[in-house]
Amino acid sequence: MPNMREIRERIASIQQILKITNAMYLMSSSKLKKARKSLEATEPYFYKLQETIDSVLEHTPHTRQKYFDRRKDIPPEKRKKGYIVITGDKGLCGSYNHNIMKYTEQELEKAENPENCCLFVMGQVGRLYFQRRMKNDHMASVDSEFLYTTQNPTLYRAREIADMVIGKFESGELDEVYLIYTDMVNSSQQETRTLRLLPFERKRLVQAADGTLKSLPKASFMPSPEEVMGYLIPQYAKGIIYGAMVEAFCCEQQSRMTAMDSATNSAKDMIKELSLMYNRARQAAITQEITEVVSGANSLDED
Repeated sequence: MPNMREIRERIASIQQILKITNAMYLMSSSKLKKARKSLEATEPYFYKLQETIDSVLEHTPHTRQKYFDRRKDIPPEKRKKGYIVITGDKGLCGSYNHNIMKYTEQELEKAENPENCCLFVMGQVGRLYFQRRMKNDHMASVDSEFLYTTQNPTLYRAREIADMVIGKFESGELDEVYLIYTDMVNSSQQETRTLRLLPFERKRLVQAADGTLKSLPKASFMPSPEEVMGYLIPQYAKGIIYGAMVEAFCCEQQSRMTAMDSATNSAKDMIKELSLMYNRARQAAITQEITEVVSGANSLDED
């Protein structure tokens, strides 16, 4: 059994760790509420954008738009795919980073030709992992100039990322663009998802009960439907990326809150065990001192 001094030092050390884990829990809780509030404030704008895009497509179903180009002339094994992977900048968040990195590797294995895939990784943890892993396995390339943090997601950062991937899609450097992020299903459940960003999918017109196309009011677009869609879709893409960034950030904070809460409870349990051990050692020391005093007194009486 360790002595009383060693036990006191261990208790003091665990108490310091307890303060850190409790503070990290409170900070993650505050960040989570702030990110959720920001997303709720911007969601109506992007929902309206989506409704506008749907309305334009319904009125002009045959409009040619470059963002809907599936490039069917390119065979699947030659298609260049880009994956925007959102991980965390820091650890201490349970299995959050591990799950999304393993999920990304599984998605690359499903690709027809993984060597034609390019990763755009947000977050320091995932960036370092994939740079080291892809360098050894040669499965895909990692864009070394794509340096973005996942902390405190902003619309400005989402616009920069959207402009970058849209530019690569327009120039033919990428044929498909996907988002890999973690979605918060509820407060206790998270799910890693893949969302196709480009090309966009043209929804079919809803048919009437008799099988004919529904009648739509006349609409005019100035200067043209193509110009209108050319402005709306990049804005909508920015909203999709921003929403994914916020969801991933919230999941990271929720995972960190869970991990820190477990660490705090474990620290409290360890302090209880060490306190009990300290009391036992203290009681043993007191008993030994009493025994020594009594033995000394008895030896004096015998003399």
